[in-house]
Amino acid sequence: MPTTKTKRNTTTIMPTPDRAALLMRLMALTDSAFPVGTFSFSNGLETAADTGLVHDAPTLEAYARCIARQAALTDGVAALHAHRSYLRKDFEGIVEADTQAILCKLNAEARQMTCRMGKKLAELFTRIADDPTAARWLAEIEAGRTPGSYPAAQGIVFAANGIGERELFCSHQYGAIGTVLNAALRCVRVSHYDTQRILFRLSAETEALYAEAARADYCDMNAFAPQTDILASLHEKGTKRLFMN
Repeated sequence: MPTTKTKRNTTTIMPTPDRAALLMRLMALTDSAFPVGTFSFSNGLETAADTGLVHDAPTLEAYARCIARQAALTDGVAALHAHRSYLRKDFEGIVEADTQAILCKLNAEARQMTCRMGKKLAELFTRIADDPTAARWLAEIEAGRTPGSYPAAQGIVFAANGIGERELFCSHQYGAIGTVLNAALRCVRVSHYDTQRILFRLSAETEALYAEAARADYCDMNAFAPQTDILASLHEKGTKRLFMN
C-alpha cells in the first residue's frame, strides 16, 4: 500500500525581511531620538505655558490638536507633494513643495526650525544611503537655491525608502504632536499618563486629517492659527527659554 503523507498546514507569522526593514526604518524616522534636533523645539508650547494659555491636561490637548491640524494642512501637504514628486522623478516638484512649506511659516523661529531639521535630515540620509536625489537636494540647500524644509526632506527620505505616503503623514503628525507633548513634561504640570492619553486620542483623528491633506493642493494650504504666531513673536524676544521655538 502506498503511504500517504500528511500535509501540514504551516503559516509563517514573521514578516519578510524587506517589510521588516521598512518597518524598522519607519520607526527610526519617527523616533523622537532620531538625530535631527526635534528635542530642541516646542512648537510654541514654551511660551503658551509661560503665558498661562496652556496650564493643564485639557488646555494642553486643545493646543496639541491645534498644532496637529495646522501642521497637517501646511507641512503635511508639502510633505505629501514632495513624496509624490520624488516618485515621479520630478525634482522641480520637490523644490516647489519646499518653497510652499516655507511660505506657510509666518515667524522666523518656525522657519529656522524647519530649515535646520530639514538640512540635518538631508545630511544624515546622504551619509547612510546612496540616493542621487537626496544628494542633489542637499547640494541645492548648501548652495542656497532652496530653503531645505523638513517636510520636503521627509518626503524625499520616505519615498526613497519605499515608505508610503500615509505612513509618511502619520510619522509627520506623530512628530508635530510629540514635540508639543514632550516639551509639556518640562513646562506644564502634567504627567506621562496625561501626555500619552492625549496622544492616544489625537491619533484617532489622524486618518481624517490625512484624507483632507491628501487631496489638498498648494492653494488649499493654510496656517491660520493667530495665537501660535503671537506666541512665537513673544518667544523671539523672550529671556526665559528652554527651547529654540
